[in-house]
Amino acid sequence: MFVQILGSAAGGGFPQWNCNCANCAGFRDGSLRAKARTQSSIAISDDGVNWVLCNTSPDIRAQLQGFAPMQPGRALRDTGISAIILMDSQIDHTTGLLMLREGCPHQVWCTDMVHEDLSTGFPLFNMLTHWNGGLTWNQIELDQCFSIPACPNLRFTPLPLRSAAPPYSPHRFDPHPGDNIGLIVEDLNTGGKLFYAPGLGKVDAPLLEIMAGSDCLLVDGTLWDDDEMQRRGVGTRTGREMGHLAQNGPGGMLEVLEQLPEQRKVLIHINNTNPILDEDSPQRAELDRRNVEVAYDGMSIVL
Repeated sequence: MFVQILGSAAGGGFPQWNCNCANCAGFRDGSLRAKARTQSSIAISDDGVNWVLCNTSPDIRAQLQGFAPMQPGRALRDTGISAIILMDSQIDHTTGLLMLREGCPHQVWCTDMVHEDLSTGFPLFNMLTHWNGGLTWNQIELDQCFSIPACPNLRFTPLPLRSAAPPYSPHRFDPHPGDNIGLIVEDLNTGGKLFYAPGLGKVDAPLLEIMAGSDCLLVDGTLWDDDEMQRRGVGTRTGREMGHLAQNGPGGMLEVLEQLPEQRKVLIHINNTNPILDEDSPQRAELDRRNVEVAYDGMSIVL
């Protein structure tokens, strides 16, 4: 299984276009050693030719241009995109569908909750019907694994995760299973398993056991501290209120990952305020000490 990190930042990317926090300002003036990052999205393939997008960020055009297999050049109009899986209905994970309109129709896998959000409050499914029929919905059933014809050697198992629906969701303050999912992706040839969860608000014992059975954990790295955005003066909500488990503190992501010594551990969906973006920060040194990696745009993983 080939896993390509197309984008590794949270909503807004890094540096965020309207932000002058210490990280963003430091990157712009050259005083911060860090990599620029686009908004979170990955691509998965079992043959390196046909690719499944997991989320379509607003930066999708630049991400596709930066990854050569996405334009194999086999025909006058061509793409390496064979299917799309949406983990949630958030703007930073779905707006890229609008940028892909010239390639419609697209096969899209998502839960009924995500489909509802994208047919009502943010009606992408409705809007894109005007381009070659738009998006074909393939429903993800939360209690069933599924396969995608273009990548027959991959098996996808959805995991309902505790998180928050976006502001335009009809049930914004009434969370439903399926608002946000993680995925176990298994290569049926190699046996390699990926656990992918860019939005993860809580890890309970059953989920920890599932994570322990995976070879690589690609998990929520949004914030270092739960009140980080408040303390940096760029927001009013905590990480938990937004459906993200911070790395630091009791019960945080680092404590969770410490219980899983055998897995490769990679943080993704990193907010522009997170000090781990600073490659010289003590927080980054702590990740290095714990053998926890920080995803970056263009990172490749083979399982």
